[in-house]
Amino acid sequence: MRERLILLPGWAFGPAALEPLAEVLRERQPHLQVEIAPLPALEQPSAWLDELDARLPADGWLAGWSLGGMLATQLAARRGDNCPGLMTLCSNPCFRGRDDWSAAMPAEVFDAFEEAFRLGPQDTLKRFSLLCSRGAYDPRTLTRQLQVSLLDQPQAVAAAGLRLLAELDGRAALQRYVGPQLHLFAGGDALVPAAAAEALLAWLPDVEVDVLANASHGLPLERAEDVATAMLAFMDEGEDD
Repeated sequence: MRERLILLPGWAFGPAALEPLAEVLRERQPHLQVEIAPLPALEQPSAWLDELDARLPADGWLAGWSLGGMLATQLAARRGDNCPGLMTLCSNPCFRGRDDWSAAMPAEVFDAFEEAFRLGPQDTLKRFSLLCSRGAYDPRTLTRQLQVSLLDQPQAVAAAGLRLLAELDGRAALQRYVGPQLHLFAGGDALVPAAAAEALLAWLPDVEVDVLANASHGLPLERAEDVATAMLAFMDEGEDD
């Protein structure tokens, strides 16, 4: 496997949310350089991908949770052969539902959440942590862990991330990127329905997709050991190929 792996967190969360996963990965593969890269702190959604491309090393595997996975997908497609592999965690090609992609959060639900965030960001972020934990084995503990990982950032920056969740469509990028792809979903995810796994396989039958049962949207924090096992096994397979 290549010796660098870059992890991108989800919307509103800082690197701390992925640190347990990174620690397991480092412990199991000491030679692997695991980096957690924060998402851009920009108010213009259109500038986020360029900022990541300029900041992140070009020779590493890309992996991301939720919005981080959607951005990793776009970046992998942009970099092509310079990206040795792509892995996403609870990351839907389209987070907000579309006429031709129903395995997503219904558009009216997303729009109501975005409006609630505009009117009351702090209360909405607390609610978001609860949604991320719904479906977990121990949702209360996971909620507390996630709330500690929430970023203290300007509302305009978080709003830009929400716009990306609404607007990004990763299907063409996933199709364009020809490197190895692993997409992990959670069976109890309240934000990205498990049906997205089947929809993704129908769109791209040659990629590797798996659903971890009895897990929430907080998958990389809740099930760090299982996620690390799947990621490292996939990276080893990519090296053998």
